Amino acid sequence: MPKLVNAVGGERRWWAVMPTLPAPVMAGIGQQMEEAGFEGCFSLQIYGPPFVPMAATAALTSNLKVGTGVAIAGTRSPVETAYAAMDVDRISSGRFILGLGSSIKSCVTGMYGEPERKLLSHLRESVKVIRYVVANAHKGLDPIKGEYFSADFEEMMLTAPPVREEIPIWIAALQDKMTALALEVGDGLMVHALWSAAYTKSRLPFINETLAKFGRKREDVEINAWPWIAVNDDKQKAIDDSRATVAAYSGYKEYEPFFEAIGFGDQARACQLSLGEHGDIAKVIGNVSDEMVEAFVTCGSVDEVLEKIEPFWDVVDSLCPMTPYRDLTMEQLTEYNAGLYKLVATARARAGTATG
Repeated sequence: MPKLVNAVGGERRWWAVMPTLPAPVMAGIGQQMEEAGFEGCFSLQIYGPPFVPMAATAALTSNLKVGTGVAIAGTRSPVETAYAAMDVDRISSGRFILGLGSSIKSCVTGMYGEPERKLLSHLRESVKVIRYVVANAHKGLDPIKGEYFSADFEEMMLTAPPVREEIPIWIAALQDKMTALALEVGDGLMVHALWSAAYTKSRLPFINETLAKFGRKREDVEINAWPWIAVNDDKQKAIDDSRATVAAYSGYKEYEPFFEAIGFGDQARACQLSLGEHGDIAKVIGNVSDEMVEAFVTCGSVDEVLEKIEPFWDVVDSLCPMTPYRDLTMEQLTEYNAGLYKLVATARARAGTATG
């Protein structure tokens, strides 16, 4: 039987999403992740900054890597992002990965009240500033005058030396331009949950061409995919439980071209209209067919899901399977997350990398 490896011939690595919960609960989840052999875990920025739960997780675990999945670059100064990254890297003894993303304008401007910016150029500048601050804040910083960020640092006290002067930065991407930026300047590329296994595999030529364009090797960039997965032996139940998540994403105008490209543009526009009129996901899900759900969420038993996500490994180094969480009860979330743990345990056993 051939050895099961990732796209660069290495061990298939698994990540998870850590929910923000009371510390004893997070400690238990972190222990389960370590025992199950997860490489690391991420915290989402849906509302608050994701550095806080990752700092807590770092303090409650020993080996688990911790990362932001993602920190939205436009909601804070890149200097503050750099300081937060250094803090979590110190707390975790060098286990931190800074996942950065641009999000979408309706989030950055409409929810956080930040000024409108060109998301791509702003993220590029943020990465440059963050790296400069992490590497030099303990030595002294020269003035910066950029398109979006300027500071003279005249009154800044030197920081303590960081645990690492180079903290890995992974960039989240959906469309080609952001993907290219991640492949040009990032240490990692985190592909959006809307990237199905088939779509991810179709992007391999673009990935390879872009890396070659910037003189980089495939091994220079970790590619990490975030597939939505609903493990349930009752496949129809998994589809029904995932419908609200797909409806919510299709309701954003910014994502419409992606839905259009794979044949669900009309349904996405119907979801946008319904959300605009009702503002309630429950009034929208009727526009989302079973086929539309299955285009974005892998549903079914452990064996069925593992077979369907296998093509990811032709492209990626690691996977972060994610439960389609919208409108699920805590009991449902717990059940589906348990399904993900079973999925990863089964996958690792088959690959010969199981722990314990």
